[in-house]
Amino acid sequence: MAKNAKKSATKKIVRREYSKADVKELRAHSKAKTPVAKIAKLTKRSEGSLRQKALKLGIRLGHQR
Repeated sequence: MAKNAKKSATKKIVRREYSKADVKELRAHSKAKTPVAKIAKLTKRSEGSLRQKALKLGIRLGHQR
């Protein structure tokens, strides 16, 4: 019975695809040099997800100077 309780307590991974609007917003944040943590909260995506998408698009994220 303990095994069943533990399975229901774990969070299910839900993957959302990036829409054209999401990509446009990501490019705008890159240009504005918005920190990745702030973008993650606004878009409700993980920092890792944002970094991977930026890498695929060939744009930079998280500029701190």
